[in-house]
Amino acid sequence: MSHALKKFLTLCQHRVESALEQRLPAENILPFRLHQAMRYSTLDGGKRMRPMLTYSTGKALGIELASLDGIACAIEFIHVYSLIHDDLPAMDDDNLRRGKATNHIAFDEASAILAGDALQTLAFDTLVNDTSLNITPTQRLQIIRTLTKASGTQGMVGGQAIDLASVDKKISLPELENMHIHKTGALIRASVNMAALVKADLDPEIAKKLDHYAKCIGLSFQVKDDILDEESDTQTLGKTQGKDQDNNKPTYPALLGLDGAKQKAQQLHQQALESLDSFGDEAQILRDLSLYIIQRSH
Repeated sequence: MSHALKKFLTLCQHRVESALEQRLPAENILPFRLHQAMRYSTLDGGKRMRPMLTYSTGKALGIELASLDGIACAIEFIHVYSLIHDDLPAMDDDNLRRGKATNHIAFDEASAILAGDALQTLAFDTLVNDTSLNITPTQRLQIIRTLTKASGTQGMVGGQAIDLASVDKKISLPELENMHIHKTGALIRASVNMAALVKADLDPEIAKKLDHYAKCIGLSFQVKDDILDEESDTQTLGKTQGKDQDNNKPTYPALLGLDGAKQKAQQLHQQALESLDSFGDEAQILRDLSLYIIQRSH
């Protein structure tokens, strides 16, 4: 990781951590256990990749980072809600996330379900009411619509449904990519596209290129996750290693082999870089992020 990227990512992590803390209900407000469960899974954990992408897109477009705090938090609230629900016994049935007990283990299943539900609604409440978003009502509506689509049946939730339906089945590479374009890629694309919507006069061609960049890194992120699930260990990952293989889920290494999956990640990285050809140094953080995604260790 380059020094510039490390410095910027640290800045983003501190920034979004503070913003999340401010927007989450306090533990001493009723209902206490629900608010504790929400804060348990949201704070002090995770790479914050999606907020980083929001801030990095803002930097590339000359947008003040302070005006993106609400979007960064909304994205992370949706992401954390999805993790809480994914870990439930009815879905992936996992007991470790971000290096600590999953929400339903630390609390109970009912609390975990409600915490996820509450984080989902908090995400949209944040976009509706956040005063740091100095934009027109039309822009705000477009941003809300973007997150709605990315979160629902045409995005993350739809992808999770396809994933669960694919257990113990052989699927093709296009089918696998379609699943992850929805399950993992949709929120990553939204992280970039929502930030771009803050720029009122943005050239539609630039917006299209940023979306293609986001699509490429959304897939490369999942390819790398699948590789790490085979090559890494539970302590490094902060979640149960080999879980997908144990559950007989389709993965890129299973379809392409480990070397083929690594080659696929590299190809997606190159496509992401090509999408940024019309940008100058202002988009260097986005370029570095794409490389970091395929080189990370967890």
